[in-house]
Amino acid sequence: MADEPGPGGAHRPAGARGGRRAIVVCLLVLVAASVGWFGWRALGPARHGTAGASLARPRAHPVTTTTVIAQTAGDRTSVIATLPGDEQGYSSPGGGATGVVPGSWHGAVSALPVIATSPGWLDVRLAQRPNEATAWIPSAGVALSSTPYRIVIDLATMHLSLYDAGNLVMSAPAGIGTSSTPTPTGSFFVAFLEQAPSPGYGAFIMVTSAHSNVIADFENSGDAIIGIHGPLGADAEIGTTGAAISNGCIRLHDADLAQLGAVPAGSPIQIID
Repeated sequence: MADEPGPGGAHRPAGARGGRRAIVVCLLVLVAASVGWFGWRALGPARHGTAGASLARPRAHPVTTTTVIAQTAGDRTSVIATLPGDEQGYSSPGGGATGVVPGSWHGAVSALPVIATSPGWLDVRLAQRPNEATAWIPSAGVALSSTPYRIVIDLATMHLSLYDAGNLVMSAPAGIGTSSTPTPTGSFFVAFLEQAPSPGYGAFIMVTSAHSNVIADFENSGDAIIGIHGPLGADAEIGTTGAAISNGCIRLHDADLAQLGAVPAGSPIQIID
């Protein structure tokens, strides 16, 4: 992540040792020595490590029946796939292998939105680059659950809206990316919640699956992930109308951020302009 307590920089939400790091992009720069990259902890589900090696799986015969699962603000629930470990990803049910879908990311168990199904297969969104990446995975051993929550971020109105079972329950002004470091648009999701390194970030940081399109590597961290968090002292700028003040992250007033605490990993996030 990238946001910091001071003008002109960007911040990175970190994780614990052993790869539990996340990098989130926003306006202010976090002084690494004072924040402590290795001191961050994730809040969300129990965590486990997974190997990065490709998994061998027998190829299934191609299946032609596919059900697309719509994920719009009017939908009452969205389906989430929680992986038991690394899974081989495919371009289609029984199609060519595309790479490993990690069972965990920055130490958090992968909880991925399901956007389509085929007998024995699930099409899921991925948290890794490129933005809006997807992969088909075998459904065997994958735990399915649902979430009534959906977040919509409108860059034109600079507001974040929270839906619960299709009902609008919050519309809040937001700090968004500037013209030179814009917040990316597209279909994303909540990856996990991470403990905030300081009160300026609010109660927590919501790490998303979105990545900056203009910052490839923030402060040699290897990525630039978009996060949703507190105002970092920009309450006045955000005000009641929102403001373009960050390197891509979404900043909310503390009270508004707190209302997102019940939103589980895997919940859809739509960023529109």
